[in-house]
Amino acid sequence: MRKTMPLQKREITNSRLVLGCMGFGGSWDQNPVTKDDILVAEKAVDAALSAGINMFDHADIYKMGKAESIFGGILKDRPDLREKIVIQSKCGIRFPEGDAPHRFDFSKNHIVNSVDGILKRLQIDYLDILLLHRPDPLIEPEEVAEAFELLKASGKVRNFGVSNMNAAQIKLLSAYCSEPIIVNQLEMSLKRIDWVEHGILVNQKAGTEINFGDGIIEHCRLEDIQIQAWASLAYGIYSGRELDDITEADLHTKKLVQKMAAEKDTSTEAIVLGWLMRHPALIQPIIGTTNPERINNCQDAVKQSELMTREEWYSLYTASRGKKMP
Repeated sequence: MRKTMPLQKREITNSRLVLGCMGFGGSWDQNPVTKDDILVAEKAVDAALSAGINMFDHADIYKMGKAESIFGGILKDRPDLREKIVIQSKCGIRFPEGDAPHRFDFSKNHIVNSVDGILKRLQIDYLDILLLHRPDPLIEPEEVAEAFELLKASGKVRNFGVSNMNAAQIKLLSAYCSEPIIVNQLEMSLKRIDWVEHGILVNQKAGTEINFGDGIIEHCRLEDIQIQAWASLAYGIYSGRELDDITEADLHTKKLVQKMAAEKDTSTEAIVLGWLMRHPALIQPIIGTTNPERINNCQDAVKQSELMTREEWYSLYTASRGKKMP
């Protein structure tokens, strides 16, 4: 029996995949959007819709706002599309300005003003979901609560979530907010695998760790918070991207993914995403590619997640870790 995602329980979407729109808008600067940039975005959106994806992930910083502006142009040209899709965006990251460094800003004024800018660029009246973009060490949860209440009352935002937060950070925010936190967006993939075992994500290539603390997966499951996985395709390492310095573990995993895809008559992307979606937390992968062929290759992931056996799942898990289970 197919289980129900937290977002589906709330009647927001049943789309198991999300198209991430960070690739829209060309370069990371203030250069104008080109016709080619617009065409890339249009083709990606069409491919997503054809693959059954009706949810799109943005952030106010993506391509310095150009990603949202391009998407807004698409919506303007297709006025019937808005009510058929789910749009979420994020705010809270601020780039260096003058003497001010790169920083995070969850102040009430910044959140409210950011949403106004997001809506203007997207040319829409409301966001389905607003996420706080990474944790702000200086967070005042009372201010965030006021911002959320104001945005909800004005009809500008319907639901709220966070990104890259651990269980304690979510509990703190939830203690002050009348609006529930319904999404937590984390970096998760077959490459970043130790979250399954200890709540710690390990970047094998860089040798660094990101500690998500006291049972973030379990906390989200208990509270019906939708876990979304960014970088879910592991930067293409196992599905076609060629690397000069690939590790032995990654090479072994890549070959195993290719073998499974051939045996199941599916794409390597579907295997990589299917592995992630096989987890009982009902993780919702965000795919960041703008390549229509690759987007199409992802649509079989739901089926592959349902067909994947425990033995297959653990075979991929063990291979990507580069060592046997303890």
